Amino acid sequence: MEAPRQDEPGRFGPYTVLARLRETATSVQFLARGAVAQDLVVVTAARPELASLPAFRHRFDAESRLADRLAGGWVAELLGTGDDEGPWTASPYVPALTLDEAITASGPLSERAVRVLGAGLAETLARVHATGAALQGLSPRTVLLAADGPRLTAFGPLGAAAEAAARDGRLSVRLGHLTPEQLAGEEAGPASDLFVLGLLLAYAATGTTPLAEGPPAEAAERIAQADPELGGVPEELRGLIARCLAKDPADRPDAEAVAAGLAPQGAAALAADGWLPDRVAAAVAAQGAEARRTTEGPGAQAPGAPEPAPEEAAPEVQDAVPAWQQPPAAPEPVPDTRTTQLGVIAGPAAPWPGPGAHPQQAAPAPLPPEPLPVPAAPAPAASRRAGLDRRALLVGGAAGLAGLLIGGGAVYATGSGDDAKAAPEPAPKPAPAGTRPAAPGSAPQPRWIYTHPGGEPAPQTAALWKDRLLVLTDEKGASAVDLRTGRRAWQCPDAAGGRAALPAGDEHCFVAGPSAFLWISAKDGTVAQRLAYDDGFEDVPGLTVGTLVGADGSSIWFTGAHRVTVKAPKPKKGKKRGKDKKIVKSYLFAYDIVERKELWRSSLPNGRGDAAPAYQLIAVREDSVVVRQRPSSRTPKQVKAARNKSRFTEFDRATGKARWTKSLGRVTPEGAAAGGDDGILYAAEGSGLRAFATPGGKARWTFKGGRDSVFGLPVPKDDTLYTTNRNHVVGALDRESGRAVWQRSTEAAGDGTPAITVSSGGKTLLAAEQGQVTAFAAADGKRLWKFQDIGNQDPGGETVTAGYQVLAYDGTAIVRRGRTVYAFPVA
Repeated sequence: MEAPRQDEPGRFGPYTVLARLRETATSVQFLARGAVAQDLVVVTAARPELASLPAFRHRFDAESRLADRLAGGWVAELLGTGDDEGPWTASPYVPALTLDEAITASGPLSERAVRVLGAGLAETLARVHATGAALQGLSPRTVLLAADGPRLTAFGPLGAAAEAAARDGRLSVRLGHLTPEQLAGEEAGPASDLFVLGLLLAYAATGTTPLAEGPPAEAAERIAQADPELGGVPEELRGLIARCLAKDPADRPDAEAVAAGLAPQGAAALAADGWLPDRVAAAVAAQGAEARRTTEGPGAQAPGAPEPAPEEAAPEVQDAVPAWQQPPAAPEPVPDTRTTQLGVIAGPAAPWPGPGAHPQQAAPAPLPPEPLPVPAAPAPAASRRAGLDRRALLVGGAAGLAGLLIGGGAVYATGSGDDAKAAPEPAPKPAPAGTRPAAPGSAPQPRWIYTHPGGEPAPQTAALWKDRLLVLTDEKGASAVDLRTGRRAWQCPDAAGGRAALPAGDEHCFVAGPSAFLWISAKDGTVAQRLAYDDGFEDVPGLTVGTLVGADGSSIWFTGAHRVTVKAPKPKKGKKRGKDKKIVKSYLFAYDIVERKELWRSSLPNGRGDAAPAYQLIAVREDSVVVRQRPSSRTPKQVKAARNKSRFTEFDRATGKARWTKSLGRVTPEGAAAGGDDGILYAAEGSGLRAFATPGGKARWTFKGGRDSVFGLPVPKDDTLYTTNRNHVVGALDRESGRAVWQRSTEAAGDGTPAITVSSGGKTLLAAEQGQVTAFAAADGKRLWKFQDIGNQDPGGETVTAGYQVLAYDGTAIVRRGRTVYAFPVA
């Protein structure tokens, strides 16, 4: 730390600057205090030369919002933002060194320290990826090492540019933090974060960055083609880091798999007894003590910081390490010589590609490796049509069908798997006799417990098929569990990477794979028919499917796009003929999965990146469907035209003709919205929930939430609207008047909005969160029981850290967490 400079602000909003902590090419971090002297914060302020760029300001704001949504765990709470003399953010101060500073001070980290570092970062990446975004913010200067674990200081390319600078309205980003796909001109995605995580962990373990050393051109060549040199990495970590550094993004593990592989018990547990090298721990403690002295005088100590040993209270880093490890001079705000130019337009920029759904899908109970839609209770058997009942259909709507969201907005190509092979049938764990709760408030004894085999990838989606099978999909295939016995019924490797498990008649299960629709025999898991996207649809060769929007009965809706050639017009006499152009055309398709035929297609504007737009289904009616484009797929032009409001569109079910497009009140693109078949849409607006009549858009009623409440996805059921909000409150409203019937807290800890499911009998409301499932009586809100899965109780087994998913059918609630599935009796 050093004294603030004379030309720097002394205050940022309510915070008084005490000292400079560190600076990068894009920002300066200050230690500051709030209204109470003991409340220390870190203010990160943009450099003036970058603050003047509109693109920088726009992205700074967008990333601040993302950081705010992800607060918790290893991400500091965002206490405030401002724009006094340029954009800034404030977060609680935690004594820490950057990874770069730690390596300089103490050399490469131990294997255990690398595991804590990697697991903590991977846990954060999993939360980011669950929102549909990519972090793009990992570098040795944006990762902090604190006494209790790692922290992240910034998000996105601009935040990551502790290694960057601006010039001519563009950003120069250090080449070593780019990926093979970015060098090929492709957009960074979640898998790109895993590549950079591999680079970072190799740096932490060896003190050097594989692939990225040397002149820019050579480094680019190595990143794109060469195998990384990992000889200095501990053998136990080498395989995992090598997988992260795979050239093909599809070959890299997801963030949850990395976290589980590095620290099955979680980063916090592994770091509990101290994880930092002695010199780093002493420097962190000394920094905390110095910070406290700025407010309380000599001898003060930072809260929670251990008292440093006298001989190591303030280590002289530069004198204690070899010359090659000496810290470099403070960087000047000029482009690094080892950079490649990434164009950032110096003007209005597209917003950060945030979550493809509304807030409650961005922060609540993330499930691996992407958010799973909230399943709805199926209607009684007597009222069902062939296929799905209307109330068990919506994706991102009132009653989502688990697994219908394909890759958070795109079908990811993960291959079709190998030929089917016989696999040992995992036997369900015996459930204790009886179905009554063991004690008041505890969950009833499950009818059966199924554990997915540890040698197979963790399930990515789960869905019910005709109340007979639980269909699980993962990156290697699909498998089915018999709902009567809890035993595996079959496996289908051809359904690798698939989503959805819809009834296509009485004999087949429909699955949307990365490159084709599949009809799988519900009896033995064999593929009865495959319809490839690129050549299976008339007049749209090379079709790429975007999102499977939703389903009702035998009908599904999905978006897709393909390239067409537009011939140049005939030239005037004496003129040369122009060049033909290739353009992208996007459509919304309706398809009958029982008849196996296209019903209609309706032209749509392209989404971001000239791809098919991603849509979510809001409501299904007898003769129409209501949809909304997901924020992450909108183009800058669409964002500007919407003026931060949602645009809902109704399509005729018979013809695909758009009937109307309309904004409702001040409902934002991220605001939760759902509807029934009565023409009413329910949407979160500010801290309240409103009912709108369509197509007119007139507000019928408004229900005001409490302070800081943000309503999540409501579920209409008969005359009641069940609600959920970010304050862990669930409740029931009268659909006609908006009057509260009851409101109850789940009493859960942590961030996120509960995902709610109504039992098939309509008497139980189940709220699934990161740490628990809570059951309430649907009529009056009486809390019935809570369930918390402590994971595999075998000391050597995997600890489950995923959030919960609930599926309801025929007097049963299927509760899934990671690999384990419980079948609980419910009313």
